[in-house]
Amino acid sequence: MAIESFALTVKEIAQMLQSFGTELAETELPDDTYSIERILALRTEKYCQLKGDITIVTKEGNVLLRSLEEPDATERKQKQHRDRPGDWETVNRLLAQLHEMETAFDGFWEKHQLKMEQYLQLWKFEQSFQELQSAIEFLMGQQAELPDTGDSVAQVTQRLKDVGNLDGLAQDLVGKAQVVILHGHQLAANHHYAVSLICQRCNELRHHSDVLSEEIKRKHVRLRMTLDLHTRLQQALECCDEGANLLANQPMDKCQSKEGAQKALQDIDKFLESSLPYLSYDPQVLCCDFESVLTPEIKVQIQSVQIKLENVRSMFENQQTCFKKLVDQQVRPVQLVAPRPENPPRSKSPLFSPKHGKSIWNHVINELIETERVYVEELFTVLMGYRAEMDNPAMVILMPPVLRNREDVLFGNMPEIYDFHNKIFLHNLESCVGAPERVGLCFLERVKDFQMYEKYCQNKPRSESLWRQCSESTFFQECQRKLEHRLGLDSYLLKPVQRLTKYQLLLKELLKYSTSCDGVKELQEALVAMLDLLKSVNDSMHQISITGYDGDLSELGKVLMQGSFSVWAGHRKGPTKMKDLARFKPMQRHLFLYEKALVFCKKREEHGDAHDKTSSYSFKHFLKMNAVGITENVKGDHRKFEIWYSGREEVYVVQAPTVDVKMVWLSEMRKILFKQQELIKGTFEQFHDGVHYSRTFLILTLLICKPSHSHQRNITYFLAGWSRMSQSVEICEGLEDWSSNNYLSNCSDTEEEDGNQLSPGKYKALADCKKRGSEDLLVKNGDVIQLLHEDGEGQWLVKNLNRRKEGWIPVNSLQIVIGDCRFRNAKVAGIIR
Repeated sequence: MAIESFALTVKEIAQMLQSFGTELAETELPDDTYSIERILALRTEKYCQLKGDITIVTKEGNVLLRSLEEPDATERKQKQHRDRPGDWETVNRLLAQLHEMETAFDGFWEKHQLKMEQYLQLWKFEQSFQELQSAIEFLMGQQAELPDTGDSVAQVTQRLKDVGNLDGLAQDLVGKAQVVILHGHQLAANHHYAVSLICQRCNELRHHSDVLSEEIKRKHVRLRMTLDLHTRLQQALECCDEGANLLANQPMDKCQSKEGAQKALQDIDKFLESSLPYLSYDPQVLCCDFESVLTPEIKVQIQSVQIKLENVRSMFENQQTCFKKLVDQQVRPVQLVAPRPENPPRSKSPLFSPKHGKSIWNHVINELIETERVYVEELFTVLMGYRAEMDNPAMVILMPPVLRNREDVLFGNMPEIYDFHNKIFLHNLESCVGAPERVGLCFLERVKDFQMYEKYCQNKPRSESLWRQCSESTFFQECQRKLEHRLGLDSYLLKPVQRLTKYQLLLKELLKYSTSCDGVKELQEALVAMLDLLKSVNDSMHQISITGYDGDLSELGKVLMQGSFSVWAGHRKGPTKMKDLARFKPMQRHLFLYEKALVFCKKREEHGDAHDKTSSYSFKHFLKMNAVGITENVKGDHRKFEIWYSGREEVYVVQAPTVDVKMVWLSEMRKILFKQQELIKGTFEQFHDGVHYSRTFLILTLLICKPSHSHQRNITYFLAGWSRMSQSVEICEGLEDWSSNNYLSNCSDTEEEDGNQLSPGKYKALADCKKRGSEDLLVKNGDVIQLLHEDGEGQWLVKNLNRRKEGWIPVNSLQIVIGDCRFRNAKVAGIIR
């Protein structure tokens, strides 16, 4: 009975250990450190209790075993080859099993306890990380809202103080981040099971800290430069006022004598000597030195200071000339009719008349016409003095072989440009001499003609390459000698590019002084048109440097935008854990936005000296715009937005250099999406492969998602196409929030499948389909069908679960039968929707 009771006790111990192990394995752990610590304490207490029970049972078994042993040792030696009694063997085996269970239990608990402790460490680390990340993001938002420029010394000084305060807070956060990073490295060194996630968090925190410090430092540098510029401008203005007061308050009665004139000259010379650094400011040099911090407002201030300096310098020159004449001749003292005070009150005199806008307007128009004439003459000289000479038999012998019959490469379409300006545009501008309000209209009427410059600029790299090969040839030297040109041909080949840039500068000058003139609207439109042309030319110049694209880029439509961005890439593969997130370090990509696609490239600098060094763009991949969606706001950075593709199978977080660049790109992408809607929107009927479908809509939907934790709203645009027989589809069907735990940001998501990439599974039919080669219906609207497999010729073997029929259906017909899965979630798994 004692043996049976002991065996039952051992069995109960085994069940208790198994139950405890199951509890440890299946119980979900809480999401806060306090609860985790409490659970760990309770489990430790229970472990100790079980260990105590095992110890008690072991003692009972040993007592029972000893009671079954023979008392005489000699007798045991004599019977050592005989079989031991069965009861003794049973108890001994039970004790051995109990010992094995205890050993296994101890090993299991040791591993579990280590896991629990590491899990607790991970939560504490993650909590510290989240707190610091939120603090850094908040500080990043504050520094982003603080301008890095200003319109006055006082304003910039105050903003420098604000930046200094932010810098102090940032340094404190960076110090705390270093502590957390050190803690993470210690966890990794102790072989923590989540070492990959911990290292990623450390890198992420270090990156955020570096970005914050660099942004504040950059803003501080720009504000210091702006303060320096404003200080110089203020000093120049004060110097102008002092000079004007000096001239206005000189006693003219005393200056009529030679001695008085000499004294006045000495005062002027003394003032000019002490004020030379300020009066000699060159606005162009200032603009060059402080180009990185110039704003339209500061440029206006510089121009105002320039006008004032010119007036003051002119006043001093005139006064000096007058006094020098008095010094050089003897004059009688002036007899005053009435006495006047020796030191009249000081008064400031106006430096210049404000009514000078019309004269500047005429000056700019004259400059526009005169430079146009010079430009036409230069083009004519190049075409006659170089291009025509390439056909001169006497000069052909001087040409290198690589240059022969390469006129179109070297000069591009310069003859076409010359004809346009010589025969049309110059005459149009000359007609504006008596009607200046027509200047803007001259440009607007010829916008399409100016597009010929795009062709010229696209050919420019080929032209420059050919020129570098032949620049030292005797042919070019002889042509330059005949023309008596100081500069080589390469300088004149650059003239069309320079002229195109000059137009927008002249139009801006005209607009400054045209607020109350006729034709202002046309001038503004002309400026916009020329700026758009410059942008288009610049974009096309970048486009021709794309390498590695297997196809014709012209098939993607016109290039609308291009620029460099930081890009994070991610892919949807079910629920995403923290450790499975896309890598934190961004890729540097140069994006080209076409009418039909978004192309991703990597910018590469070709080897060569400073003159020959050029950039190229290695093609990486592209996204068709008819399958692209955008999310305007990404948590953490106002410069980021999201591009997702084929139902978020591919997701790209894109960071623009500035918020303005981001908004321009989003505007262009929205235009493309709306344009696609307008092109395809409507109702039409079509028969294809025996399948009738009545309507196809391309819907552009704007979804306002739930506010994120930063109280911002993410605006998501996507295109969804589907087919229906008799009813429309609920637009928001299948819409879910994409949790911040599942991706890089808290933004919206639509559960979609790529309609062009079918996969085996069950689907609900939305249209009828006849069996191939028969009039019988294989599929009827509403049937549940199962896609079995696809052959190599685009045919799917389909099983109708309602009608118990099988047959082959072409993939294009199949997409009509089951609709566009990317939007409808037509694929079913157990439950038919």
